[in-house]
Amino acid sequence: MAGLYLHIPFCKQACHYCDFHFSTALGRKQQVVQALVREMELRRDYLGGEELQTIYFGGGTPSLLTAAELTTLFEAIYRNFSVAPEAEVTLEANPDDLTPAKLHELAASPVNRLSIGLQSFHEPHLRRMNRAHSAEESRRSVLTAQDAGFENISIDLIYGVPADGDHTIWQQDLRAAVALQVPHLSCYALTIEPQTVFGRQQRKGLFRSAPDEFVARQFELLLETAVEHGYEQYEISNFAQPGRHSRHNSSYWQGVPYLGLGPSAHSFDGQSRQYTVASNTQYVQAVLERNELPATHEALSPIDRANEYLMTSLRTSAGCNLAYLRQHLGVDLVAQHPAYLQQLQHDGWATLTDDTLRLTDRGKLLADQITLELFLAPQVAK
Repeated sequence: MAGLYLHIPFCKQACHYCDFHFSTALGRKQQVVQALVREMELRRDYLGGEELQTIYFGGGTPSLLTAAELTTLFEAIYRNFSVAPEAEVTLEANPDDLTPAKLHELAASPVNRLSIGLQSFHEPHLRRMNRAHSAEESRRSVLTAQDAGFENISIDLIYGVPADGDHTIWQQDLRAAVALQVPHLSCYALTIEPQTVFGRQQRKGLFRSAPDEFVARQFELLLETAVEHGYEQYEISNFAQPGRHSRHNSSYWQGVPYLGLGPSAHSFDGQSRQYTVASNTQYVQAVLERNELPATHEALSPIDRANEYLMTSLRTSAGCNLAYLRQHLGVDLVAQHPAYLQQLQHDGWATLTDDTLRLTDRGKLLADQITLELFLAPQVAK
């Protein structure tokens, strides 16, 4: 079950929380598209001829691609790879891009799933985050997409935005989201990264993160709303109606090989990772002018793979399969951390049943901290 990811590194404007690689200078978009096509030719054998089950256009803002640019990319994908007839093809989009004309173009393409970056239905929050769309566009974009025939839609929301301890705005956002009856929700806590506008404002004392207790309560409200409206939390930040999980993202958490194309994209072949340079200029020059990929390569040891599996699996409802760790990666987690695993269960942070370690709802609030405690040192390898 191989996947293909294409990073489209362009945005209309910079959101104040975002530290992904992108550029607001759209003049090189056509060159990057040409470089993506060439990179497909250079790396067509990376997945060993495996049939693509998922294709994902991420960014950046892939909805900035014109119909012609998207057609060019799809033609190259189908020319260089075998694509399953029932492949999930996702495109990330911003609400302000999803006009009826744009959606008509997308509906005529192989795209069959939209991931719409709403972030909020609350106008002051959108302005604070420097989003390019309005609260009304948040709602209207989903309705317009549904009218255009897109039923498989995911929407992104951000919680933990400072609001003087008032949870009303987040509750209103959740009510607005479930009222749209989309099958998938991705909900992320606002994280302040150092190199973002919020990060710089925080260092100057102009921005203050919401208290941990405030964020935790909003996470609890999210879980309560999801259960009430029939959404399964299959990963800490992802909620879906039964059978509507993101197949592409699920493959990441399950350690399935995938090929990432474009500047800043990552790839994984089961044994190693590859990281492409996060620079549009360097990427275009290397691929188009020198016919080479500007990327670094990292071979993964069994312990590296075990730690990656821990990090991803503990975020999912399936949990961490301890038998898989023992049999395939030579790691006995129970033997390595007996006291800590007992403490997690005693304190109600995790459960250990049938050789599967799962975080409880309380434990999910501390997922990163728990994972770091369980990480294995190199000398543990057998």
